[in-house]
Amino acid sequence: MEFSAKQIAEFIQGEIIGDENATVHTFAKIEAGMPGAISFLSNPKYTPYIYETQSSIVLVNKDFTPEHEIKATLIKVDNAYESLAKLLNLYETSKPKKQGIDSLAFVAPSAKIGENVYIGAFAYIGENTVIGDNTQIYPHTFVGDGVKIGDNCLLYSNVNIYHDCRIGNECILHSGAVIGADGFGFAPTPNGYDKIPQIGIVILEDKVDIGANTCVDRATMGATIVHSGAKIDNLVQIAHNDEIGSHTVMAAQVGIAGSTKIGEWCMFGGQVGIAGHIKIGDKVGLGAQSGVPGDIKSGSQLIGTPPMDPKQYFKASIVRKSLPDMQKELRDLRKEIEELKQLLNK
Repeated sequence: MEFSAKQIAEFIQGEIIGDENATVHTFAKIEAGMPGAISFLSNPKYTPYIYETQSSIVLVNKDFTPEHEIKATLIKVDNAYESLAKLLNLYETSKPKKQGIDSLAFVAPSAKIGENVYIGAFAYIGENTVIGDNTQIYPHTFVGDGVKIGDNCLLYSNVNIYHDCRIGNECILHSGAVIGADGFGFAPTPNGYDKIPQIGIVILEDKVDIGANTCVDRATMGATIVHSGAKIDNLVQIAHNDEIGSHTVMAAQVGIAGSTKIGEWCMFGGQVGIAGHIKIGDKVGLGAQSGVPGDIKSGSQLIGTPPMDPKQYFKASIVRKSLPDMQKELRDLRKEIEELKQLLNK
């Protein structure tokens, strides 16, 4: 498919600087541009590439002012990155979608399958399961008994959804995701640990993305809930009875212990660890590798273990580098003080 600068500008409400008839059929990074490609510039770090890129069209922010001649046609928009996302979504939705149930898939007789659904080879759809319209289930995915999946969902290969869990509309689950495995519940006894049955479920609301090899455990009782619009990266652990607020995002290897409530619009960097039975407010930002032992109020922007203000954290990091020298100085000072005491006592 090919689009002109004029068509693109109309779709994203941009201003054309250059040839409105320039056409593109693919996307490319600005530093690896090629004729027929559209690129974008939003990070000033990449500005030098705009003067040498071979891309036919480049999206830029409205405040961008070139310092040299640019060969590419520019489309000025309020936010180049957001406009690129709109175009990528348009490109993705224009691709033809697979439909039909492969002859090698197993679908239980009691399952209810919506319209225009795709179920790939060796996928398993359990008893009394409901699959919504336009949902795609790729090969080797397991959907257990009593599961309900909404419309326009995408489940890649090797996703596992345990019994009775609920998946909303427009959710994306990447390969290896496990929804509804038992929460980590054991009662210590003199002879070891007795398993506590986990009889709850998992609820993913609409437009939730779950990354590859991420686990969302079922509740002991009730539900583990990931609210609408949350985006969870690869290799994340969400434990039993957690509640994740709407539009919260988590980078890879975040781990959340059980019965913790996370607010809306939070942002967690990679490898953040959060203790159980605590509450984190709305719009909380946590830097990578932060360790959270207790509650955090809304609007906090923190980093470290325990989390602290980023300025204090980085100041402390600088001091930490000097600790060996400071320790030596302290020992020397103590030695001098002892020597002075001995002189004064003579």
